[in-house]
Amino acid sequence: MIRSQLVQKLATQNPELNLQEIDKIVSLIFDSIGERLATGGRVELRGFGAFTTRAREGRTGRNPRTGVAVTVPAKRVPHFKPGKEMRIKLNA
Repeated sequence: MIRSQLVQKLATQNPELNLQEIDKIVSLIFDSIGERLATGGRVELRGFGAFTTRAREGRTGRNPRTGVAVTVPAKRVPHFKPGKEMRIKLNA
């Protein structure tokens, strides 16, 4: 499902709201999750899962086109761990 499909589904389920209002709500939720992760926090949605960040060490990579060694800096990457209910739905 992509963002526009999510907005359409929410619009169908909530006919009293227009598309612009629903889009603002979805944007607010996604922005809030992103801001929390950017500060090193954790976002948990019961029954769905938890979003966290993980640290990756710096390393030496290779440019696939030229084969030249490239330094890849250390960084934080998002990580998602599905909740118990989500795992049960996926494996039913």
